[in-house]
Amino acid sequence: MQIPYEVTSRPDTGLWNAKLGIWLFLASEVMLFGGLFSGYLFLRLGAEDGYWPHGLLNVPIGTFNTAVLIASSVTIVLTWANLKMRNWVMAQRYLLTTILCGLLFLFIKLVFEYPEKFAHFGAYIKKESTAKYEAYLGNEHARSNGLSPRYEISGHLEAVEVTVAGDRAPLATFAEKNKLKLVEHPAGGEGHGANLIKVEGLDHKAGVSPAKMEKMARIPGVTIEKFELALDPGNADPSNPANDRPHFWHQHATDKIATIDAKDVSWASSFAPKHSSYFAIYFTITGLHGLHVLGGVIVMAYFYLYGGKLYRKNPEHQANRIEVVGLFWHFVDLVWIFVFPIFYLL
Repeated sequence: MQIPYEVTSRPDTGLWNAKLGIWLFLASEVMLFGGLFSGYLFLRLGAEDGYWPHGLLNVPIGTFNTAVLIASSVTIVLTWANLKMRNWVMAQRYLLTTILCGLLFLFIKLVFEYPEKFAHFGAYIKKESTAKYEAYLGNEHARSNGLSPRYEISGHLEAVEVTVAGDRAPLATFAEKNKLKLVEHPAGGEGHGANLIKVEGLDHKAGVSPAKMEKMARIPGVTIEKFELALDPGNADPSNPANDRPHFWHQHATDKIATIDAKDVSWASSFAPKHSSYFAIYFTITGLHGLHVLGGVIVMAYFYLYGGKLYRKNPEHQANRIEVVGLFWHFVDLVWIFVFPIFYLL
């Protein structure tokens, strides 16, 4: 059975079936991402001064991924153009290039960008305790220069000091399983008796991951008392005018260690979705966008592997299919064009 208007245009719309369908689908996608971007806008406008993060994303990586997606938009058009010119070999090459660009985008996102967020750590200081950490927050400098105040101290979690009430065996078992080192605090530590223990990573570069710290805090009898952070440059030298604005090039944690009392912290976690509204909507939008990239790659891979049969039967029908995929792919790239400046640059 031959379905009408697969190649020829419908008389009522001037479009063939699949093209009409993809435009209707993309209209729903605009409403989906439009709602998410609007949610981001309202969350940002409603955030209290000093509590909306800036400069926490890796701009060079985001820039490179933007270039990758723009290049893939060009190659999918060249795929379609070569199909229209009946050049199957070149069409396959450009389609494969588009697939590889999509996979490269996902690889960078999942290997270099997302893991870095979950390995980093940030602690929001209670407002009544900010003066105690002025050396790391630099709010006097910010106030004198008309800048927003800082309430978060971030960096690499080097060690955690905990108190243990009762049996230490669960903590010792957890430390052994997670490759952590337990160090008795000298003289019991500031009135805690012999219960204060410092937990360090066996690998100094790895430190104590925020995820392990959170699991450790759930062990019965274990209470987090202090955090030791290798500070980010903005907290290591907050009065330096060079740190008044986010940097383009990614800044790694410094060697300067800060000790933060847990009682002075209102909230602390890795840069996971629960860290803040910013990261919650960042992971929502970029994760959903990544699923769209994956879906596009799967469809293009199907046409790359099995499109030859249809091309030999009806090359114009195959060109129409690739045009539909290209429209979807352009939309995916367009969403990223909004994501990049909103999250990475502003």
